[in-house]
Amino acid sequence: METTNTKPYYAAGLAAFVIWGFIPFPLKALAAYPSGQILYFRVALSAALLLLISLLFRRKQLQATWRQLTSSSTRERRLFALFTFLGGALLTTNWLTFIYVVNHIDIQTGSFSYLLCPIITAVLGFLLLKEELRVNQWLAIGLSALSCALVGSGEITSLLFSLLIALSYAFYLITQRILKAYDKIVLLKLQLLLAFAFIGPFYTSFAGEGAALDSYFFLQVGLLSAGFTVLPLFLNLFALKELTSGTIGILMYINPILNFVMAFLYFGEHTTGTKIAAYLLIFVSVIIYNLHIKSRNKGGDGLVIPPVGTTAVVK
Repeated sequence: METTNTKPYYAAGLAAFVIWGFIPFPLKALAAYPSGQILYFRVALSAALLLLISLLFRRKQLQATWRQLTSSSTRERRLFALFTFLGGALLTTNWLTFIYVVNHIDIQTGSFSYLLCPIITAVLGFLLLKEELRVNQWLAIGLSALSCALVGSGEITSLLFSLLIALSYAFYLITQRILKAYDKIVLLKLQLLLAFAFIGPFYTSFAGEGAALDSYFFLQVGLLSAGFTVLPLFLNLFALKELTSGTIGILMYINPILNFVMAFLYFGEHTTGTKIAAYLLIFVSVIIYNLHIKSRNKGGDGLVIPPVGTTAVVK
């Protein structure tokens, strides 16, 4: 009989998504700085922290991944290199776009994109990985498409940015699904190093004529990297040791809900009746999509969709 106390794992999972739900605060605090500059230092500090943690506490995982890679076939190593490279590029695109959207458009657009992301990922899984979808999931996909049409009819720019964020993250999750046999922290570290290599040569263009870098900037970026990237990532990873991906998949919706609440109540954003209808429709589609999710994830398998502006953990 199973006697494992799951309360600490629920607490960790809940804490991770609550933390991610408040990510607009450090991003808004950096609104005076160019998005590319924020991205550059977020990637650099996150990669440095993960590298330090790996060297101090996760050497066995590093060594195991190296042995796994060196013992694999040439084709497998090429696929590893290809999808790790694609993952780094997609993660860079996703983070940069999300930072820009939160600071220069609105929080609603970023939140809407992460409500769309699980649905879009399901469609890509069906098209690219031949994963099956139930009738209620197809209905949810149809409602999501209608929700996008409503947003697009009011403001096409918001819709395009939402789709860019959602698609870049959905494709990123697909690459992680393909690399599911490898340690996720090791993969993420490699992808962040690749992301740093991508954006490093363009730092001057990214920086532009933004505000001068001072202790305030580095304090906020440090908080963003350590408190809103690395910490919730490890909490999420800890939660996945005992919780099924279905449970984590439900908990993740705490994040965009918190984003919407903050957008209206704290940051004073405004919206239209059409957008409200679209948001309600996407919430309904999420509920419909997750009907009977326990039966599908009884064994704990499946795809975990992490939230806004974060890194992916795919089980």
